[in-house]
Amino acid sequence: MNYTVNTRRFSAEPRPGQCLRTFLRERGFFGVKKGCDAGDCGACTVWLDDMPMHSCLIPAFRAADRQITTIEGLKQDGKLHPMQQAFLDAQAFQCGFCTAGMIMTAASLDDDARANLSEALKGNLCRCTGYRSIEDAIHGVVLADEDVAGMACGRSLKNPFGEAIVTGDARYTLDIAMDGMLHLKVLRSPHPHALIRFIDRSKAMAVPGVISIFTWEDVPRRLYSTATHEDHLVDPDDTYILDNVVRFVGQRIAAIVAETVGAAEEACRLLDVAYEILPAVFDPVEAMKPDAPLLHNKDGKADHNIYVDIHGEVGSVEAGFKEADAIHEMTYSTSRVQHVHLETHSCITWKGDDGRLHVRTSTQAPFITKSKLCYIFGLSPRNIHVFTERVGGGFGGKQEMIAEDLCVLATLKTGRPVMWEFTREEQFTSATTRHPMTTRVKLGAKRNGILTAIEIRVVSNTGAYGGHASETLAAALGNPLTVYRCPNKKADGYAVYTNMVPAGGFRGYGSAQTTFAIECAIDDLARLLGISMFEIRRKNMIQPGDWIESVWEGPQDVTFGSYGLDQCLDRVEAALAMTHGPARSRGKDWVEGMGIALAMLESGPPTEHRSGAEMKLLPDGSYHLAVGSTEMGNGSVTSHRQIAASVLNSRTKHIAIINADTDRTPYDTGTFASTGTVVAGKAVALTAEALRDNIIEFAACFTQTAPSVCCLEGTYVLCGERRISLVELYAAGTREGHHFEARRKAYSSLRSVAFNVHGVCVAVNRITGEIETLQSAHAADIGRLINPMQCRGQIEGAIAMGFGWALYEKMVYDGNGAMVNPAVRNYRIPTFADIPRSEVYFADTYDTTGPLGAKAQGECAINPVAPALANAVTDATGIRFPDLPLTPDRIFEKLSFQP
Repeated sequence: MNYTVNTRRFSAEPRPGQCLRTFLRERGFFGVKKGCDAGDCGACTVWLDDMPMHSCLIPAFRAADRQITTIEGLKQDGKLHPMQQAFLDAQAFQCGFCTAGMIMTAASLDDDARANLSEALKGNLCRCTGYRSIEDAIHGVVLADEDVAGMACGRSLKNPFGEAIVTGDARYTLDIAMDGMLHLKVLRSPHPHALIRFIDRSKAMAVPGVISIFTWEDVPRRLYSTATHEDHLVDPDDTYILDNVVRFVGQRIAAIVAETVGAAEEACRLLDVAYEILPAVFDPVEAMKPDAPLLHNKDGKADHNIYVDIHGEVGSVEAGFKEADAIHEMTYSTSRVQHVHLETHSCITWKGDDGRLHVRTSTQAPFITKSKLCYIFGLSPRNIHVFTERVGGGFGGKQEMIAEDLCVLATLKTGRPVMWEFTREEQFTSATTRHPMTTRVKLGAKRNGILTAIEIRVVSNTGAYGGHASETLAAALGNPLTVYRCPNKKADGYAVYTNMVPAGGFRGYGSAQTTFAIECAIDDLARLLGISMFEIRRKNMIQPGDWIESVWEGPQDVTFGSYGLDQCLDRVEAALAMTHGPARSRGKDWVEGMGIALAMLESGPPTEHRSGAEMKLLPDGSYHLAVGSTEMGNGSVTSHRQIAASVLNSRTKHIAIINADTDRTPYDTGTFASTGTVVAGKAVALTAEALRDNIIEFAACFTQTAPSVCCLEGTYVLCGERRISLVELYAAGTREGHHFEARRKAYSSLRSVAFNVHGVCVAVNRITGEIETLQSAHAADIGRLINPMQCRGQIEGAIAMGFGWALYEKMVYDGNGAMVNPAVRNYRIPTFADIPRSEVYFADTYDTTGPLGAKAQGECAINPVAPALANAVTDATGIRFPDLPLTPDRIFEKLSFQP
C-alpha cells in the first residue's frame, strides 16, 4: 500500500487490524500520542485529506492513498503554522502531551467553529491547563512577554522547549526507536483477595514471539514500597515485585516479555492460574473490625487492618464544647478519583555500551526510583542510570514506582531493551488513586461566631497497600485545621487497608479531603449561627504570629514567610459581589447560591526534601544549568531559568537547562509536595548567586578593579568604567586555570505557607439536579510571581481538576472490587465545555523564605474548589450534600422530597 505522510511517500503493509496511530509511530511520527486508544482524548489527532481524525480509530489500511498530515507536517519551510505560533505565544500547554492533537484540531477550525469551541473541542482533552490558555491561543491572544536582560523574574516568559512541543519534536518517554526492543505486558488478578496455588506457563510460552514469563517465583523476594519519599520509613514495606498473594482486582500476577505487544497480550490470556479465593473487605470501617479479613500479617502482628493511626490534641475540646453556644456535627466524604495524566505510566530499559543499566521513565522522582531499584535488585548505584525526557503529566500519580521494576527485571534477565506502556484501563484499575476519606467534623462556637472547639475523626481508605497512607493522613490532620484559630483542637485519624486498588499521592495530598469536610462544616456552622460565610472566616482564620500547627505541640519549622490570606478573601468577596456571569432569569425550576472556601498549604513536606543545582559559564558567554527536578507541566524548567537569569542579570535564552537525570544533574528528592519552586528553585538561586560572585571576583582581579564596583549586565561584566564580555572573561579564566562553576544545595526548611480562596455562584435545577456555574473566582497568596502567565495557568488547571472532582469524577466499583468505568468516556474528566473561565487574583506579598520572594503555587489551588461548590449548592437549595461528587442523581434524590 502507498502512503503519503506530510512530505514523505513510502509503501508499507500494516498489520491486520493495526490502527493508524501505531502505524505512524512505528515510522517515527512521534507527535502522534496515545492517551486513551478509544477515540476519547484526541491526543492522536491527525489530518486525513485536511480533515482532523482520531488516528486510534482509523484502520491503517484506510489511510492508504490519502494525504496524512501529522503535527510534524504543519511547519513548512522552517516556519511555524499560524496555530503553532499562536499556541507558543499564548503558552497554551503545560505538560504538552495533548498539544499536538489539540493544535491539529484547532488549526482546522473555521470562524464558525471558533465561535463555538465547546462543540469544536469536545474530542480533545487537556488535564493540565483548564483550557483558558487554549482558548486564548485559538483567538490569537498573546500572553508571552519579551525576554529582557535583568527583567526575567516577574515576566511571562516562554517555556524553553515550547517550540519543540508545538511542532511535535519534544520527546516523551516512549518517543524513541531502539533495535531489538521487547514489549512487556502484565496479567492482572480478577480477584480482590486470593492465594496463587500454581501458574501453568506452557500454553503462553508456545505463543510465537514470547521470550520470557516471570512470576513471583522469579523475582527478588524483597519487600518495599512503591511510594517515593526521601525518608523511606514513612511508607510501609508491604509490596513485592510479584506476589503469590493478591489483594485487589488488578494486582500484577505475571509479566510476559515478547517481541510484539500482541504476542505478550495473547500470552497473558493463555496463562493458566489456579487461585484459592480468600475473603475480602472493601469498606475501611468494616476492615477495622476484629473479625475482618486480614490483608497484611507481618510477624503475626496486625491491628485489624489499621496501617497507621494518628492522634493529637491541643487544649481541651471537651472544655471547648462546654463553652460553646452552638455545636455543629456532621460526616462528610470524598470519593476515589484518578489522576488521568494523558501520558500513562511508561518505561524503557536497556543495557548500554558502557555495560550499565539505563532507565528512561515517566516519573516525578528519578533519584529515589534509582535508589529503590538498587535496593530491590542488589545493584551498585554506579551501574544504573535513571532519567526522564518530557513527562506527560503527573499530579502525584508518578510519585510512584510501578513500571520501572518489571522493565529492569526483564532487561536483566534477557539482556535486551524492554518497553512497557500502561493501557488507559490499567491506569484506572492498577495505578494509584486519591485516598477516599470519611471525616466526622464537630465544631463549637460562641454566638458571635468565635470557634471554641474543633474535633475531627478521619478514616482513610489506603487500599491494598500503604504507600503515602501515613503522609496523606498527617496532611489531612494538618493545614485544614491549622488555618483556623481555635484554642481547643483534637484529631484522630486512621489509614486502613482494604481490598481496593491502592491509593497514593494526588494533588492536594490528603489535605484536599479534609479541607472539603471542614470548609463545608464552617459554612454549616455559620448558617446555624446566622452569620455570613465571610464573617465567620474572618473571625477565625489564622493571623500572622499565630502558632502554625494543628494538633501537635513541640518544635516545628513552619513560618509566615509572608501572609496574604486576608487579601485573598477580600478579593474573592469583591469579585462575587460584582455578580459577573450570564443573566440570572432561568425560571422557577432554578435556584441560585454562592459559596466560598479557603485553604492553606505548607511549602514543602515535613519530612526531608532536598535539591541541588549546578551552573557553568560556557565559552560563548552563555550558561549551563543542571537541576535534578522533573518537568511534568509544572513549569519548573521555565521558572528555574528565570530565577537564574534574574540573579545573573541575564536573559533566559542565554541559559540552557537540563533536568531529572541521575547521571547529568545533581540529586533531587523529587518534584512533589509543592517543592519545585521553594526547594529546587532555591537551589538554583543559591547556585546562580555563587556563580555570579565567582565571575565578579575573577573579573575584578582580571581588571584590577574592586569587586564592589563590578556587576553583571547581560553578556558583559561592568567593572567600573571597563566593560568586558563574558566570552573574553571565560577565555582569560581558561588561560589561568580558573573554573567558572558553582554548585549548591537547598532543603525544605524553613517552610512558609501559601493560601488560596475560591468562590463560586451556581444555579441548581430543582427538577434535574443539574448544576450550572455562573461565576468562579479564585485568589492565591503565592508570594512573588516568578512567571505570572505560568502561575495563572497552574491555578486554572488546579481549578479545572477541582471542578471535575466536585461534580462528576468518580471511580465506580462492583461488589467484587472491580472498577466498572475504567475508560475516559465513562469516567469523564472535564472537557472544554465543562470548565468556567475563572477570575484569578493574586495577593501582593513577598515571601522571606522562598527564592526571590516566591512560594508554593501548583498544589494548593485545588483544595478550596470542591467545598466552595458544595457550599454554593447548599446556599441555593438549603440542603447539605456532604458526599462527593455532586452528581445530578444525588442532587435530585434529596431535592425530589422538597416542596
